[in-house]
Amino acid sequence: MSDPPPMTADAFAAANAVSRETLDRFECYARLLERWQGSVNLVSTNSMADFWRRHMDDSAQLYRFVPESARTLVDLGSGAGFPGLVLAILGVPDVHLVESDQRKAAFLREVARECRIPVQVHNCRIDALPDLAADVVTARALAPLSDLLALAQTVRGSHTICIFPKGRRLDVELTAANKVWNVKYVVHRSRTDPEGQILIVEDYVRVADASLDIRRNAEAR
Repeated sequence: MSDPPPMTADAFAAANAVSRETLDRFECYARLLERWQGSVNLVSTNSMADFWRRHMDDSAQLYRFVPESARTLVDLGSGAGFPGLVLAILGVPDVHLVESDQRKAAFLREVARECRIPVQVHNCRIDALPDLAADVVTARALAPLSDLLALAQTVRGSHTICIFPKGRRLDVELTAANKVWNVKYVVHRSRTDPEGQILIVEDYVRVADASLDIRRNAEAR
């Protein structure tokens, strides 16, 4: 089966039901990324041939999993801003982009300023973040699941969910993560990649902590 033709900006707008004003912001973002890509390696060169599908739509599909009640979203290892900047353009409030690379953080700030996207950029390591108590944590192509869950602990609140786009090795990552964490999760198929999956982590706890809680509950009875 041959690959579909590259997605256009208009096709992206139709697929995500965005207004002309919102599409203008996405197109501003795309222009800046193309300009910066020559000097800063923001995304893979091969992916630029189908940029609107591989990056914009791949990120936009996560929007439907963000609870309407969510007030703070933290995007770990934002890089070029996927998915955090995209979700902010779509209307998720109080989005925090975390990027330790100074040049990438500078790119994120310029996009936010030029395209009028209300986000906060944190140019620091994840473990140096303030206590944000996020409602939602996202990360794209940052680390294996077990490591992502450890990183998310830094900004985790009492009812935080994690939304992680993953590839065909998700089962392997879940097996490895289950040695360290007890994870409550749901998996959805990606609409942009036949091998892609979207992992929604609803809750998780370290295995050692879970075992301790079980023992404490048993003793209390």
